[in-house]
Amino acid sequence: MDRRKESALIGYRYPIALIVLLAAALLLAGRMVHLHIADREFLQEQGDARSVRNEPIPGYRGMIQDRNGEPLAVSTPVTTLWANPKHFEASEEQRTALAKVLEMPVSALNKKMRDAEGKGFIYLRRHMIPDQANLALDLKITGVYGQPEYKRYYPAHEMAAHLVGFTNIDDKGQEGLELAFNDALKGVPGEKRVLKDRRGHVFRDLQILRQPEPGQNIQLTIDLKLQFMAYRELKAAVDQHGAKSGSVVLLDAETGEVLAMVNQPSYNPNDRSSLDLRALRNRALIDLFEPGSPIKPLTVASAIASGHYKADDVVNTNPGYLRLGNQSIRDFRNYGEMDLTTIITKSSNVGVAKMALSMPIDTVWSYLQQMGLGQGTGIGFPGEAVGSLTAPREGQKAKIATMAYGYGLAVTSLQLAQAYQVLANHGLKKYVSLIKGGDTLPDEQILPESVANRVVEMMETVTLQGGTGTRAAIPGYRVAGKTGTVHKVGATGYEYEYMAVFAGIAPVSDPKVVAIVWVDSPSGREYHGGEVAAPIFSRIMGNALRYLNVPPDNIAKEVASGQ
Repeated sequence: MDRRKESALIGYRYPIALIVLLAAALLLAGRMVHLHIADREFLQEQGDARSVRNEPIPGYRGMIQDRNGEPLAVSTPVTTLWANPKHFEASEEQRTALAKVLEMPVSALNKKMRDAEGKGFIYLRRHMIPDQANLALDLKITGVYGQPEYKRYYPAHEMAAHLVGFTNIDDKGQEGLELAFNDALKGVPGEKRVLKDRRGHVFRDLQILRQPEPGQNIQLTIDLKLQFMAYRELKAAVDQHGAKSGSVVLLDAETGEVLAMVNQPSYNPNDRSSLDLRALRNRALIDLFEPGSPIKPLTVASAIASGHYKADDVVNTNPGYLRLGNQSIRDFRNYGEMDLTTIITKSSNVGVAKMALSMPIDTVWSYLQQMGLGQGTGIGFPGEAVGSLTAPREGQKAKIATMAYGYGLAVTSLQLAQAYQVLANHGLKKYVSLIKGGDTLPDEQILPESVANRVVEMMETVTLQGGTGTRAAIPGYRVAGKTGTVHKVGATGYEYEYMAVFAGIAPVSDPKVVAIVWVDSPSGREYHGGEVAAPIFSRIMGNALRYLNVPPDNIAKEVASGQ
């Protein structure tokens, strides 16, 4: 009986189990249908929230180029490694391999992670070469990620550093044109939707939501080859004379465009690990100095243009000095009676001082101001110095006299170059420019053409036999210029240190290039402008004229005459 009951129970178990399984299957199927239909949108959102992310696509920074399209600043792709310490999980083997890629001891990596415990983000290493960063990402360490970025690279190294400047690690301009035009250069990031695994690693790009926009390219007026020539010669001369610093500016005489601008000391913007902050200054635009004798041709031009003097007038400089109250103005020796050309040739302080004092008090000041001294050039360079050129008042005879030969005012190299551009361009002032195709102010006729041309011819005598700048001569070309040996101003007045200066124009027959050269505190026996700055000018200007295919004056004369 018991066996029959047991057999019956066994017989009922199968259908009961089958019913239970069918019920479970129906419940599971119903749940699946419910999830796929009723809760589909909710579940999709939850799944996407855990695995779909929107990530930025960096927009690369615009290039900075020279006038011929040669790159001066470019952006290269790099990868930044970062970690989420909350999720960081790595075996000892993985930690060792990661530390090797990061070029740090394992102990340092472990300490970095311990110190960041509880944080959700730390940088492991910025701006790595992508192939190197991939070695770390290939370790598949939970909590370690890579972020694509761009890093700035400067192909011209030290040669254009003061002009171009540099960016910081976040690709924002910090110095020079990188800072001045940061808004134009910087790119606009894009955005993409990606699919990530549970470890947070991207394994599929789903959709581009917004394309990145590159920054604008900026083309400068400088010529990289001329920049190199000027940099090489200036560096060699500063080293040779044991000088503190130096600067060179080259201008296109006809357009006012800056062809080259170099300074010493310089720095390598690609490696700023041992940067001397004193090397950051663009001295051609920031350092102010009293120009000294290079102002004398401008004073003579002002006197002739104002109608108070004619080119062949004679000035009596006897007895070789001039007393104005407690101040004495002296020449190297007593030159006696001198015409205006000889005043420039011999660099007579007394001659130009007497000329300035014989005219209305604001005559020289007015013309110097119109030529651009004592005011910004408008090129938009950050930190450009304005300089100082104050109008003399009635009774300030010493100020009027000293201004005539370049003391009592402060200028930058570029301001002085712009003033000499007026002489070189037949009296027409072209506002200087650094950006190719940029906006400039209208041209101004500051001096009559005949006056500017005559003064340039007077300045040629400085580089000929008997002048103070014979070492500025260039074989085959006629050169006009003016030397300067300027006492430096210190805390207690003028010091026994000098700035050697040369300002020049070439060729005289058809001026093409203006150059300003100064060297601060040469320490050897040679310290005059004619000994230190003039030879630098000769080498740089000679190379520039040949590079620009400017024919020598004798050939140009033969072509013009049809021979």
